[in-house]
Amino acid sequence: MVKTQQLTFRYPNGTKLQFPDMELHGGDHALILGESGVGKTTLLQLISGLRQPTSGKIEVKSTDLTTLSKGRLDTLRGRQIGIVFQTPHFIQSVSAIKNVLAAAWLAGKKQKTERAQNLLDKLGIGDKADKLPQQLSQGEQQRLSIARALYNKPSLILADEPTSALDDSSAADVVALLKQEAQDINAVLLIITHDNRLKPHFDQTITLDKAVVQV
Repeated sequence: MVKTQQLTFRYPNGTKLQFPDMELHGGDHALILGESGVGKTTLLQLISGLRQPTSGKIEVKSTDLTTLSKGRLDTLRGRQIGIVFQTPHFIQSVSAIKNVLAAAWLAGKKQKTERAQNLLDKLGIGDKADKLPQQLSQGEQQRLSIARALYNKPSLILADEPTSALDDSSAADVVALLKQEAQDINAVLLIITHDNRLKPHFDQTITLDKAVVQV
């Protein structure tokens, strides 16, 4: 389902990141741990096709992302990859539920209000459906971002620090929901974080450290 090989990325300042190979299959849940500066977010951006690697290969459902045009990459990302960004980005002029439904519009799929509302309910913000994003707390915005990422039932769910703004109980609830949703649609779930509270929830853990960074 998701496979990386000999993946590297070089920044303009000359810093080069080398990432371990990984191979994850439908239903796998994995945690990538590491402190700030070791390339966790860069790795998420590479796997999602938001950045192009300096070298190496990235496959999602047997499609090598590095060979796709920007248009085909955008289409694949919209339909097959759900991303929870560390800093959520919303359409500020429309309600929370319409932000979730925007995921369907961007992927060329039919909008289903019932599914969007159900996800918001599961995440504990169902009563905020008609609120504008800026009327939500930081933790509520993070949950809204998760609902939007899950809406299209993607094959790959990528989450960058999805629990950073949540207390222990809420963090456990969000991880449980992500894992359950991934299991229900046989998706790969890959969480990138420095939050060690999540380790007990995952059987597979990949640790990034300074050893992968060269100048």
